Amino acid sequence: MSDSVRLDKWLWAARFFKTRALAKKAIEGGKVHYNGERAKTSKNVELGALIRVPQGWDIYEVEVTALSDQRRGAPEARTLYAETEASAQRRAKEAEARRLTNEAMQHPLKRPDKKQRRDIHRFQRQQGE
Repeated sequence: MSDSVRLDKWLWAARFFKTRALAKKAIEGGKVHYNGERAKTSKNVELGALIRVPQGWDIYEVEVTALSDQRRGAPEARTLYAETEASAQRRAKEAEARRLTNEAMQHPLKRPDKKQRRDIHRFQRQQGE
């Protein structure tokens, strides 16, 4: 563990990004927010800072609890930050909404059978009158 760590290095060590280049790209693209503001790649991370990080469909809002510039295993990486309660609740709610949407879309509409087709044609003729 070191005294000062660059933001891109910390995000990589905390396993939010697979490479430092991806972390740098996200920071420069304005996707990562440090204490509510856009940050530069070279920003030094401080304990207690709030960082917003996109991960796929989700956006994590985490508080920095430890500093590290070395990438270790996932259980160790999780000790570098603590997710805020609001972030966890929001992610759970959005995941549930995605699950419900996917369930509704799983059964594709089937083609109408002969009776339904006749009803459709009858309805269309009535609308044309």
